[in-house]
Amino acid sequence: MRLTYATYLRLPELLEQQRPRTAEHDELLFITVHQACELWFRQILAELTAARDDMLAGETYRPRLRLRRCATIERMLATHFDVVDTMAPPDFLRFRDALGTASGAQSAQFHQVERLSARDVWDGFLAVLVKAGFPVGTRAERAAAYREIAYNRSEHESLWELTEALIDHDHAWSMFRQRHVHTVERQIGRKPGTAGTSGAAWLSSRGHFYVELWEARSEL
Repeated sequence: MRLTYATYLRLPELLEQQRPRTAEHDELLFITVHQACELWFRQILAELTAARDDMLAGETYRPRLRLRRCATIERMLATHFDVVDTMAPPDFLRFRDALGTASGAQSAQFHQVERLSARDVWDGFLAVLVKAGFPVGTRAERAAAYREIAYNRSEHESLWELTEALIDHDHAWSMFRQRHVHTVERQIGRKPGTAGTSGAAWLSSRGHFYVELWEARSEL
């Protein structure tokens, strides 16, 4: 069979996945935005996995590219909620019950991004520091390494750029979460989310991935 744009991207199968459960006009929008987010989550996971593997091997250049790509995707993801905000709260409520026990808090890929970022990617970063000769066994040793890198950026340029790429990813993901919070509040206020979740409160409770890198700002 001749390869075409539609067959390469599997467009018939892809577009078949938008299946509203009601006749309400805005439900298609709601489904499309969330499916698009899941596609981008998959790409972020691919980038984070590659960044982790490269850092565990002692590399710094490609992980910086991967992490900054993640940050770019995450900033774009935040704009998806601009589209959701064109939906009036009463129009969302017309089909909200059709969601049943489904909830965004059940997104496996969302949780995978957070686990991979906070654990595996961080382990990769520490491996890079060890290869560069820094002791990382204690929090004090790691803090000393951050200060050395920050104050001697010309000598440790690749490590400094890597720490900034980690911060970029952490910052952009946090802003994406916070933008989601504002959309939830705009649609349902502080009411509980679907499937018994706490809605906006649950999203607001999430913290930074790289707390030590953020705290280092206070110690410089």
